Amino acid sequence: MKNFRPYALSVNALRKATFWSGMSLLAILSGCTVGPNYQRPDVHLPKALIEQPNLALSQASSTAQKYVLQDIPAAWWQAFHSQELNLLIEKSLKNNPSVAVAQANLNQALENVRIQQAAFFPAVSATFNPTRQSVATSLASPLASNSHVYNLHTAQLNASYSLDVWGANKRQVEMLKAEAEASRYNVEVTYLTLISNVVNAAIQEAVIRDQIRITQNVIQKQRELTSIVHKARALGQVSDADVMTQEAAQLAVEATLPPLQKQLAIQRDLIKALAGEYPSDRLDAEFDLNHFKLPYELPAALPSSVLQRRPDIRLSEAMLHSASANIGVAVANRLPDITLNADLGSSADRLANLFSSASNFWMIGANVAEPIFDGAALKHKEKSARAAYDGAVAQYKSTIIAAFQNVGDVMQSIQSDQNAYNTALLATQASSKSLNLARKQYRLGDISRIALLPLEQNDLQMQLALAQAQGNRLQDTAALFQALGGGWWSTQQNQDTTK
Repeated sequence: MKNFRPYALSVNALRKATFWSGMSLLAILSGCTVGPNYQRPDVHLPKALIEQPNLALSQASSTAQKYVLQDIPAAWWQAFHSQELNLLIEKSLKNNPSVAVAQANLNQALENVRIQQAAFFPAVSATFNPTRQSVATSLASPLASNSHVYNLHTAQLNASYSLDVWGANKRQVEMLKAEAEASRYNVEVTYLTLISNVVNAAIQEAVIRDQIRITQNVIQKQRELTSIVHKARALGQVSDADVMTQEAAQLAVEATLPPLQKQLAIQRDLIKALAGEYPSDRLDAEFDLNHFKLPYELPAALPSSVLQRRPDIRLSEAMLHSASANIGVAVANRLPDITLNADLGSSADRLANLFSSASNFWMIGANVAEPIFDGAALKHKEKSARAAYDGAVAQYKSTIIAAFQNVGDVMQSIQSDQNAYNTALLATQASSKSLNLARKQYRLGDISRIALLPLEQNDLQMQLALAQAQGNRLQDTAALFQALGGGWWSTQQNQDTTK
């Protein structure tokens, strides 16, 4: 009982009680997070995607498309049943640099989140500082040996921890997570845009190829007619004016071919660029309208699903969330910052004495920093963050309006172009019947070859219009898949299922 000291015990108990009370208070304060908690803004959504949602279709064609309430598959382009297109898209997704850029930006954003999350943990570092020193001879030696030259070895652990009292770090992590989410949706936007561009480019190439083929047939008919007119002129059956008129008609048709060939070359270069290749590279895939099958069932969507499934809308909302969290960061920066510091080490004149009880030292402390005067910079940073949030809200609503406009425009195009296709189909069918009747008359000798040729040219012109109408319907269908989000969520669901 000789070493029993009741006074010392009570002091230690008081110190411990004070310490844990302080830590409890700090723990309570650490749960405080300043700034607004993010909530999605209320947005008025339309009751329907277009004013008249039912397709106004003619009964002239059995190829009428209809809307069906169904989900969009992740590989929606496979609905066109074109193996060449599937392979081209696979190649483009692999080689196009824009995909790599978007993915790299996402990886960078995720790493930024991890960097900021490190602030939730203490920072610990170790140092070892061996020195040999000499003091002025006019001063007393710091050593008992009376030597003015001595060695000093110092080993030390340093630890610091910033108490996130006001939730500044939490808000920064929240902000960076939202930016990473935006980068993730930007990847989906990049994928969807690239795939849609490839589909449209392939369809356009097919249309141009059909136009070139039909134009070449028209030119052949015109040349044949010109030859007949020249023979008739030699027999005195037509005048020179008739010959010149026909020659002008032939040249006019021939003049339409080079622009089409130019368009085809440009289109091929575009497809190569989308596939990550140069114009000089060889591209084996060639597209014809017969390579595509028009999907007759179109995905229907509710306005609320457009809000959830358009990646550009989700990207805009993620940036809005980031702007909201940044307000909390700006508010917290105006409040006191508390950092705990601790040092533990040993210092001795010889390595053998290092870490002996007599050479050990420690320090525990805290640092409280409070901005007093900064020319109102922090105040205006908070105002700037709130203004940025207001702008992000407006941008979010603008993105929604533009998205619904896009969906509405595509649905209107589907209606209009389907009616145009039906009209072109009726015209082609009527022209074909007229031509077949004329050919029978020609075989019977009732009409001349010169009378038959204009009918053949007219039939080719009808085919030209039908090919363009067919291409428009294919592109409208691809545009609808894109406008409704492209099915990226189906890919995510599949990944979640396999985990």
